[in-house]
Amino acid sequence: MPTFLGQNQYGKAENRVVKITRDGATHHIKDLNVSVSLSGDMDEVHYSGSNANVLPTDTTKNTVYAFAKEHGIESAERFGIHLARHFVTSQDSIHQARIRIEEYAWERIETSDADDVKHSFVRKGQETRLTQITYDGESWEVVSGLKDLTVMNSTNSEFWGYVKDKYTTLPEAYDRILATQVSARWRFNWSGDEQRMPDWEKSYDQVRKHMLQAFAETYSLSLQQTLYQMGSRIIEHRGEIDEVRFSLPNKHHFLVDLKPFGLENDTADGAVYFAADRPYGLIEATVLRDGCEPQIPVDLTNL
Repeated sequence: MPTFLGQNQYGKAENRVVKITRDGATHHIKDLNVSVSLSGDMDEVHYSGSNANVLPTDTTKNTVYAFAKEHGIESAERFGIHLARHFVTSQDSIHQARIRIEEYAWERIETSDADDVKHSFVRKGQETRLTQITYDGESWEVVSGLKDLTVMNSTNSEFWGYVKDKYTTLPEAYDRILATQVSARWRFNWSGDEQRMPDWEKSYDQVRKHMLQAFAETYSLSLQQTLYQMGSRIIEHRGEIDEVRFSLPNKHHFLVDLKPFGLENDTADGAVYFAADRPYGLIEATVLRDGCEPQIPVDLTNL
């Protein structure tokens, strides 16, 4: 045979599952988008079409919904761990399961009623929470994160002293807007049942807090400097995390030239900016705990 089969996987992508938990009149929502990917002894289905080792993707979809009811959804990470363990341990032909989950957050609607309504929610639009769980029957890897978290500092940012050549037209900035849309992934050092499992919900909240505090508190001479401070703050404060990877597009805000209208556009008394959505600078880097090796892929597009 002049060809042979390389890496392969299959599964059911983007299973939307919403779990409502009722605590009396108080309701709680978990809203997930779950993608399942399985790999193992799948050569024959590719070579001859034999489905003898194939668990149908429709079955993986059903499993997601059944597990949401049977096990509940304490956290995206814990739910993904339940699923990954099930697929690898229940099927001899499946050697590895990768579960990717997006979580969409909701918050309660405050009402003027004396008896608070505890079953009405509004979708939070700040960011999407992410996690990826990979299990091969022996070792675990849990990488969580977020995307589409837009942040801005309206001052305390500069950019000057950079390399200039004949194509450089960008003026140096000593008081500028710094804005970005954060995409971040962090890798846990939890690797199996012999270790105490992290409190996934608390961990996410704390990582997000330290990330935002570092962004706000760093007097920035470059977005790279801010990125490193954000990653370092997470590593220093969260012992369960060994690696953080950021992809930060620089959401440029340029001062508008108002001189043709007889107006000075001075940042000292409040300025007017043009918000440019493209092209944009893209700053990416990994921050690691000392002694650890990077494992999060450089390209976060599919993670």
